[in-house]
Amino acid sequence: MVLSRETPEIVDLDWENLGFTLVNTDFMYMAKCGPDGNFSKGEMLPFGPIALSPSAGVLNYGQGLFEGLKAYRKTGGSVLLFRPEENARRMIIGADRMCMPAPTVEQFVDAVKQTVLANKRWVPPTGKGSLYIRPLLIGSGAILGVAPAPEFTFIIYVSPVGNYFKVLKAQRNAKEKGYSDVLYLDAVHNKYLEEVSASNIFVVKVEERPVSVDELFVADEVFCTGTAVVVSPVGSITYQGKRVAYDGNQGVGVVSQQLYTSLTGIQMGLSEDRMGWTVQLN
Repeated sequence: MVLSRETPEIVDLDWENLGFTLVNTDFMYMAKCGPDGNFSKGEMLPFGPIALSPSAGVLNYGQGLFEGLKAYRKTGGSVLLFRPEENARRMIIGADRMCMPAPTVEQFVDAVKQTVLANKRWVPPTGKGSLYIRPLLIGSGAILGVAPAPEFTFIIYVSPVGNYFKVLKAQRNAKEKGYSDVLYLDAVHNKYLEEVSASNIFVVKVEERPVSVDELFVADEVFCTGTAVVVSPVGSITYQGKRVAYDGNQGVGVVSQQLYTSLTGIQMGLSEDRMGWTVQLN
């Protein structure tokens, strides 16, 4: 797709009611890697389907992984990325565990920048949401036996998002019983907190250690974190028929409110970034 002078700077969408569902944008990034372990120079392609062999490693043996990060529009119109190099490092670690080559940190960040700039008109107005960025690394080469694929593909696509909704089976069952989400415990002891569906769970304490489910009933505040949910306070938790509610300003505790305000202020360019976490795109 070629953007002409008549192409609007911001797409005309219902930004007030934007959910966490896929919105097809203009372009996606793609780079290939062969047996030598080196990725080709990536290119921007029109967003759309990709061709894969039925015997691709990712389809047969699940050899693939993804990352998730966001871009935000500042009040002046420029766009910010939040710590993209950390996503690049995490992809490198995950790829190594799955016997896949990975783009370097520089290649990853540069590809993210290219993709966001190519789809800049899809970045929501300030305060209306964010542009969710989904980098994928997959074993795209055809293979029959259990072994690393002979070819790998690095893809990045984006979608404007607002609120985050999940459709996991356990969460659906929880919703049917009147709960908003599912809290998972560890598989070994079945008592330490792991995560909430697709985000992290935090309990406000003055020390860092494994937290048992029993401690939820004496905590002052509980909240979840993640790329999509940012910082989301927990209003109540029910475990084995016992329910505990957390006080706060309409369910929002002091710590979670301070964290949310501080974090989003940096992400949206409203507060000074003293940590050097953001990357501004020109």
